[in-house]
Amino acid sequence: MSTTPPVLAAELAQAWSDIQRNHPELPDLAAPESLIGESSSACGAELSFERLLHEAVHGIAAARGVRDTSRAGRYHNRRFLAIAEELGLDHPEEPHASSGFSLVTLNAEARRRYRPTIERLQRALKAHMVATAADTKRSFRGPAARHGSSGGGVRVKAVCDCGRNVRVVPSVLAQAPIVCGGCGKPFRIPETVGAAS
Repeated sequence: MSTTPPVLAAELAQAWSDIQRNHPELPDLAAPESLIGESSSACGAELSFERLLHEAVHGIAAARGVRDTSRAGRYHNRRFLAIAEELGLDHPEEPHASSGFSLVTLNAEARRRYRPTIERLQRALKAHMVATAADTKRSFRGPAARHGSSGGGVRVKAVCDCGRNVRVVPSVLAQAPIVCGGCGKPFRIPETVGAAS
């Protein structure tokens, strides 16, 4: 098995597709690579299938036009909770004071339904961790990487030749190309934006 980030991105995309089979209204995942190294205290810092399902709750909420968070996305409200239950996520009885119902966990039924997906993703994540741990001693990734963060909300617009764009932390784009699902070409940061950074 290859341990490159594109392989992990492909596994993330496949896991997302597996969720879509059970929940067809879930929009496509525009850039699975953006989840690699992304950290959010409200949604969970560790990349796992459980976190992917958590993100799918946000995707379905967006597709339905439901405002599922407040406080700049930190507080997950009861509308988030209702969709989370539909996707097979359990929750604590009472909301957390600052993040609401963000601390959801897979229930037994969802764990059974997605067992092959979970196992495949865990293998890819483990291989990715081994590959990235091997090069951390020899490469400098800046203070954000040392402190387990992708750089917070500092994102720039990356564009594709077909006109689509995504917001991405430059360090995530530097790890591996993010490929457009529309035309198959990589997103890039325009020179004018890159020069200002």
